[in-house]
Amino acid sequence: MSRTSYDRYLTVFSPEGRLYQVEYAFKAITGSGHTSVAVRGKDTCVVITQKKVPDKLIDASSVTHLYSITPSIADAKAQVSRAQQEAAEWRYKYGYEITPDALARRIANINQVYTQRAAMRPLGISMILIGIDPDHGPQCFKLDPAGYFVGFHATAAGQKQQEAMNHLEKKWKKLDNGRGADDPADAGRKLGHADVIEIAIEAMSTVHATDYKPGEIEIGIVSTAEEENPKTRGLWRVLSETEVEQHLLAYAEKD
Repeated sequence: MSRTSYDRYLTVFSPEGRLYQVEYAFKAITGSGHTSVAVRGKDTCVVITQKKVPDKLIDASSVTHLYSITPSIADAKAQVSRAQQEAAEWRYKYGYEITPDALARRIANINQVYTQRAAMRPLGISMILIGIDPDHGPQCFKLDPAGYFVGFHATAAGQKQQEAMNHLEKKWKKLDNGRGADDPADAGRKLGHADVIEIAIEAMSTVHATDYKPGEIEIGIVSTAEEENPKTRGLWRVLSETEVEQHLLAYAEKD
């Protein structure tokens, strides 16, 4: 069989042990034209993504890649709907909100099913899921089309994700007076509310070599920090353009 023959069957491995349709799903992610970055600290988890409005007549407020799953979990639509459904069923069955790791594991298992049945195809998206765990604090997970998920201190997805990951790794090594590489978890726990947002903005601006305007990026946050409004503390929300502008100015002045 030629390579094109193996392309047609999701459940048939090539002689090299590859599933081409799953690989194509990963290529769809990197070719999406959008970059997303997520960072977590001691009391805050943030995700930032590009906001591209293709036409001036489109209402910019209707364009987003950030969605709320529960009040304290978010990610960036078939998968969003399924995640919301799973979270609602968990709440109904057990009486409390699903934790980020439990939701990530459930959605990853569903992704894995999509690679096993010929009547399905892998979803060409990567989900970054952030939230607050009652016992472990801020959490950040990334799920891929193959059904693999893992927790991160900081991660990136989409276009130029490898460049963003390289930048975040270098940044993390410099944390805690250069001891970030020795104990990444401890270094992350020393990052405050503003620090987490600044690192995410810096990664996005650096890999694209662009000074972003408030309307060109979206920032979603879940935080239990004292700086957060008591009404939204511990809950998912998207920062307003005014707040985004304040953080961009703070980053520019520090830079």
